[in-house]
Amino acid sequence: MSDVVLSRSAPDRRVSYGLMLMVLSVLISPVIDVFAKLAIATVPSAEITAVRFLLQVVFILPVVLYRRTLLDLTWKKSALHALRGGLLVLTMLSFITTLKVMEVADAIAIFFVEPIILTILGSIFLKETIGWRRYTACAVGFFGAMLVIQPSMQEVGPIALLPIVAAFTLAVFLLLTRMVAQNEDPWSMQFHAGIWGCLFCLVLLAFGQGTGSSIVDPVWPEGRVWLYLWGVGVAATVSGVLGVYAYRAAPASVLAPLQYLEIVSATILGWLVFGDLPDALKWLGIAIIIGSGLYIIWRERRLQKTAGTPPVSPAI
Repeated sequence: MSDVVLSRSAPDRRVSYGLMLMVLSVLISPVIDVFAKLAIATVPSAEITAVRFLLQVVFILPVVLYRRTLLDLTWKKSALHALRGGLLVLTMLSFITTLKVMEVADAIAIFFVEPIILTILGSIFLKETIGWRRYTACAVGFFGAMLVIQPSMQEVGPIALLPIVAAFTLAVFLLLTRMVAQNEDPWSMQFHAGIWGCLFCLVLLAFGQGTGSSIVDPVWPEGRVWLYLWGVGVAATVSGVLGVYAYRAAPASVLAPLQYLEIVSATILGWLVFGDLPDALKWLGIAIIIGSGLYIIWRERRLQKTAGTPPVSPAI
């Protein structure tokens, strides 16, 4: 009897560990956006993205050297890391460019189609079982995000579509992360993604120099802008490593809805840094988002506890 209990509780603890790491990752993630919005007033988005990856590589290099995983990759793995790095560059460029004309919470609200995209991609390509309850919770969380901030195409124009582009590229990136994380060292994964991200950004900046583009024409940062760039790099590294470990411990379909919690810290930081105080409707949206995330955690734990018995319905 004790062996049966242990066999059930071990996966349960592993998923709970993944959920905890994911919560920490998404709560830290908006710090990246706040520093990026402060920096983009004078620095192009490609340069902010390049510094983000450069600092990630610098911070992680001692770790991978200590773990002796720096050169532990085949050409196939190298191609996957290059693809992951390219997807991250597209995600960062799209989202940071949006922040120049939109508030952080506005951009994140639109960006929150990403967990839905990831959930669907996880069920299609990773064959993960998604019941109607989690799909419903995901939709409810998305509705809550829209209540927090109502993005308007009339206010900012077509640039409001860029967070959707960022959402799709990040969903594909996370899907690839889930596919390779089981057999890869998380620190090594972040390091190689950072190397490829740096290379792609340097190419863009080289071709963009002198063009006057607010996206790819490099400038020399001055004053406190250096602090903003360092903030982007540190926050991105911490959030990224936590995310990799989370996806190594739990299914993507379980973790994806928890990303809605990011809107909570984004709203709080937006108020503290930029003075954007949520109104009653936004607080209602935050409550819905939190409720959706808590339901996902409760539902997953319940399914784990009954994993040894046949499900009542395959749709659950």
